[in-house]
Amino acid sequence: MFDKLGIPGLIGVLFMLGGIAVVAVKSPIIAGGLALLVAGLGLIVFGLVKNLLSSFGMGGMV
Repeated sequence: MFDKLGIPGLIGVLFMLGGIAVVAVKSPIIAGGLALLVAGLGLIVFGLVKNLLSSFGMGGMV
């Protein structure tokens, strides 16, 4: 998975995890909600990309 993200993607994941960690220091419940929000957005984007690629006949690439 990490080879497909590249360097900017890895840095983005680290920033995202660091931000959730900073929030978790003050409020673990809000940090859990933010983590679920980010995971949900990731699944939505994955579904959109998979659907878009399959409509172009490249559904096996994902």
